[in-house]
Amino acid sequence: MSATIRHMSTTIQMSEELGPRSGWGTAIECPMASMFEILGTKTSYLIMREAFYGATRFEEFVERTGISEPVAAARLRELTAEGLLEKVPYQEPGQRTRSAYELTEKGSDLLPVLVAMMRWGDRWLFPNGARVELTHAECGAQVRAELRCDAGHPVPTDELELGLNPRRRAAR
Repeated sequence: MSATIRHMSTTIQMSEELGPRSGWGTAIECPMASMFEILGTKTSYLIMREAFYGATRFEEFVERTGISEPVAAARLRELTAEGLLEKVPYQEPGQRTRSAYELTEKGSDLLPVLVAMMRWGDRWLFPNGARVELTHAECGAQVRAELRCDAGHPVPTDELELGLNPRRRAAR
């Protein structure tokens, strides 16, 4: 008995002006590569996950992620330097002033990325369902990330096109 393997094509089309991808070389500005420079470690993603789950204090990040204090300190420093989190002073009665970490607008914009990663993990790594799921509080349906254009239309993968950014072209 042989298994049937189904392959779906999810290839982004290139506009004519980009020509073949092989002609770009490797020294091209890439938002994805730049993002991985900032969030390239598992611990960075875990800290951001916990920030979305409400963690603000150093001890919470250490406890909830299971990473060591030195690694948590390094990642929090990096994420703060990149503007994803900001340090906000707080003080418990009778204690010294300490820093809490809060999401910035830049950090908050990562939520759809993390939701997409969570849903991918739910589908492919936990076929019987993960321990938690993200739902819409109002109706109870699962939340998912989806591709939409700025005009609000859902965009199927076969309608994606990669082209030169007109704002960058005009700035030359």
